[in-house]
Amino acid sequence: MLNNINLKRMRIAVTGGTSGLGSALVRNLAASRARVAFVARRAQLVELVSRETNACGIVGDVGIKEDIHAMALEIGWNLGGLDVLVNNASSLGPTPLKLLADTECEELHEALVVNVLGPFRLTKALFGALAASARDGRGGIVINISSDAAVSAYPGWGAYGAAKAALSHMTAIWAEEARDEGVRFLSLDPGDMDTPLHALAVPDADPATLKRPEDAAQEIVASMLGALREYAPLELARRP
Repeated sequence: MLNNINLKRMRIAVTGGTSGLGSALVRNLAASRARVAFVARRAQLVELVSRETNACGIVGDVGIKEDIHAMALEIGWNLGGLDVLVNNASSLGPTPLKLLADTECEELHEALVVNVLGPFRLTKALFGALAASARDGRGGIVINISSDAAVSAYPGWGAYGAAKAALSHMTAIWAEEARDEGVRFLSLDPGDMDTPLHALAVPDADPATLKRPEDAAQEIVASMLGALREYAPLELARRP
């Protein structure tokens, strides 16, 4: 619970929910008694996090088109609708990181599929549920996890940075287009975190200089709550 608002029974889906920021978000939200469904690729880790948090774990890959429809159906069925979608799953593309001139087309494609097409497809599949939530005064929010690599040209981060830039701009366009439906879109940069993804990108980074995923998750939840207050502050405050 943050800022005296109870998240109990809010219906929230998180992709990439077994590692790094995604895992921290699932644990934070579940501890706040939200109804949480999360998606990740590895069945064993999905089962572990689900058991530890009582959240609904769904095995799937946002980078595989054929997984999206089943994933969306499971989210809607298990939560009974959807108030907030957090598109967190990410791919660096090539690892170790490469200059663009050394990046294979397939490596760039992987980064675009996971970081852009995956969120697009899943959001599109769940948009009706989010719009229904907005009409009911519950929420209707999509949070896309971005990066400073989306705005700063870091050598070696070309595939990831280009994909995150596309995601951020897509978020801004969708925010304008979905305004009449009451669905809000946020692009949030959690900063450099001590996560397995960051360790892949920068193996020699000092973890002491990086943000804890738990702290980044708390910041994201605070932003989520700020957006929710604009919809139904009294309803959220009254929830037992």
